[in-house]
Amino acid sequence: MTRPILGPRSKEWIGLMTGTTVVAVSRGGRTGIAGDGQVTLSGGLIVKQSAVKVRRLYGGKVVVGFAGSVADAVTLFERFEGKLDAFEGNLKRAAVELAKDWRSDKVLRRLEAMMVAADGPGLLILTGSGEVLEPDDGIAAIGSGAGYALAAARAMATHSNLLPEQIATEALRIAASICVYTNCNIVTEVVEG
Repeated sequence: MTRPILGPRSKEWIGLMTGTTVVAVSRGGRTGIAGDGQVTLSGGLIVKQSAVKVRRLYGGKVVVGFAGSVADAVTLFERFEGKLDAFEGNLKRAAVELAKDWRSDKVLRRLEAMMVAADGPGLLILTGSGEVLEPDDGIAAIGSGAGYALAAARAMATHSNLLPEQIATEALRIAASICVYTNCNIVTEVVEG
């Protein structure tokens, strides 16, 4: 099983906009990705409550959610969409190529963000250290409330027949009730293979 990737890794994050939670659930070729809307300065000041951290790329065929610095995430979205175009929508190939660039490029290497990406049947976590992870159980979470959302999503996936997007949304609501860096302004997107 994949370990959840949680929040900021180092003290370099002080003063940056951080604090978010994104959770993705994949079942039967359908994936729901939910992200909260809170943007928090590292000192705990909430500066925005309705940010959109889940987006559609590649003509709506791929859904991506991010955690970390907003400006860095936008840069990664653009790069990732370029890779999707170059590899004709092949999610794994685009993710691996982005991870190579992210790890080796001087500018990209400094970006502080993480992504979850799905095309329906495929679900991946991408990190700045060049990792592309495919969760064993079809459930992934990133950001400050990742551990809470991941646990809630796994419980619901095991003990219910809810759709992936319903599980992702409810898991995020549970995380928001526990994590001060996560709120209930939830945006959920669904993609099917």
